[in-house]
Amino acid sequence: MAILAGKKAIIIGDRDGIPGPAIAECVQSAGGEVIFSSTECFV
Repeated sequence: MAILAGKKAIIIGDRDGIPGPAIAECVQSAGGEVIFSSTECFV
């Protein structure tokens, strides 16, 4: 049973924290669909 099965996600990662592609992989492995993924710098 996937936690995010059938859900869509918008991913905004942090350059100094967890990058967007890493979060996107977690969402996809949990059954979710990634609509947008980006890594930003919050300074």
